[in-house]
Order: sequence, then structure tokens, then C-alpha cells
Amino acid sequence: MAVMDTNIPDIRAVAAPLTEASLCTWLGAAAPGDSITYHRGALARQVCPQLQCLPENERTALQRLAARAWKLAELGLADIVQRRHGYEDYAYILVARRRPRRAASAILPLLLAEAA
Repeated sequence: MAVMDTNIPDIRAVAAPLTEASLCTWLGAAAPGDSITYHRGALARQVCPQLQCLPENERTALQRLAARAWKLAELGLADIVQRRHGYEDYAYILVARRRPRRAASAILPLLLAEAA
């Protein structure tokens, strides 16, 4: 029996980082209850400039993404859920909420334009 070495890449390293615009686009197409993990790690530590956990451009992008998710939750369009996987390993999840059609058609394009 031959042994095959298969390199399985870390999916987080392969996937393109989520952006504010892609988060808003996802929410615009999401059904109530759909969810998306917008970050995995220790968000508070990773966005802290003094700790320098991430390069400045990545840290800034992550801060903007987290702020966008928070704004979507404040507007009542989604809920934010955190799931702990281990030490400093959390999944930050945005869950789409049910919304009136009129509100969705008016506000989501504005949010997408603002995020772009």
C-alpha cells in the first residue's frame, strides 16, 4: 500500500479576506438566519495598534470590517454572534435578520456605496 503525502492548505490562508463591500453584498442577498463568519481570531487583540499583531493595512481593514458588522447590527439588519473555539480563537459571525422589503431596498444600496 503506497502512502501519499497530501498537502491540505489552511482554508483561511487561501480564501480572500472579507471586505466591507463583500459583507454588505452578502447581507443584501442573505435570507433571514443565514450567517457568515467575518473574522476568526482574537479581534480585540488583533485590532490593537500597540500590540502590532497585524501589519497596519490588515489591522485597518479588520477594524473597518468589524465596525461595518457592528453598524449593520445597530441598524437591526443582522445580529453578531461570537463562538469560542479555543484560547484566543473566536469566530465572529454575522447573522442576517428578517427585515421589511421597503427598508432593505432603501438602505442596503446606501451601505454598499458607503463601504466601497
